[in-house]
Amino acid sequence: MQSGISASQELQTAFNDFVSSPSQRGLLAGIENEALIPLNTIPLQSDFNADLSQLQSHLSPNAARYVLLKVAPGEPDGFVAVTYVPNSAPVREKMLFASTRLTLVRELGIERFRETLFATEASELTAEGWARHEKHSKQDAPLTEEEAGQAGLREAEAQESGGTTARKGHVGSKVDAINTEDGLPEALAELMKEGSGGLLVQLYFNLPDETLRVASSTPSVSPAQLSTTLSQSDPRLSFYSYPGGNSSSPQIVFIYTCPSSSKLKERMMYSTSKKFTQMIAEQKAGVVVTKSLEATEFEDLSEEALAKEFGVDEKAEKKGFARPKRPGRR
Repeated sequence: MQSGISASQELQTAFNDFVSSPSQRGLLAGIENEALIPLNTIPLQSDFNADLSQLQSHLSPNAARYVLLKVAPGEPDGFVAVTYVPNSAPVREKMLFASTRLTLVRELGIERFRETLFATEASELTAEGWARHEKHSKQDAPLTEEEAGQAGLREAEAQESGGTTARKGHVGSKVDAINTEDGLPEALAELMKEGSGGLLVQLYFNLPDETLRVASSTPSVSPAQLSTTLSQSDPRLSFYSYPGGNSSSPQIVFIYTCPSSSKLKERMMYSTSKKFTQMIAEQKAGVVVTKSLEATEFEDLSEEALAKEFGVDEKAEKKGFARPKRPGRR
């Protein structure tokens, strides 16, 4: 879901000043008249944790804000983008800020941001809250030497080739902005193998560090079993190899499910990450998505609904081949 809002020239200028200024720790932004605008700046006075205390006077329990923080002064990617959406904010404002968060970092330069976060409580943006976040982040496995080398090779190739290829590299950087666990691309790549029909791979976001992980990988799930195999209690971003139709290659369905009991923070996180999750599957695992479906009611993912999506005549399949009648006979 995209809001159609873009960064104003005032915000672009304010952010450039923020990047180059040695005396600014943070920049707050908001949405006004269908545009992203700058609001306030936070001075850089001491270390990062101490400077976080200045934020509290700028955060309201019923108004959303974007908080851009300088976590590593002097480093090109030393910034973090926080989307602060308190539970008491108006519903329309919540959805607007959530659906515009990726636009914000994209238009300001996604390569500047080493991390994007989502917060619903002002306490998450205190020294204690930040320490909890870092503790969760450190639980992620670090890059192996081989993975680090591959990342460097991709970057060097993009810089060397330039032109259209460089533009592709920029798209890739958007994908890299979402943290993924080790082994996720390999799990998704199984979908494209011969005989993968019925394989269901369910992904979830581990909050609060917003890391995309594999919830389960279940083979031999029939279309009739799909709706009950998907998680009934939590949102999921899933890929299903549909075992039907006339195509000789795997037909992959991307499915976003969000039960009505899901928390608001989960709804916004998953809704705004659908496109990027598909990009991760396509670019990192070679998955070719044939159909994209969304459902809050699992009846919408019945065997009949899937057959209709793929143009499969279930009655014809079940009836099988009928021998034509001989001419002249009734």
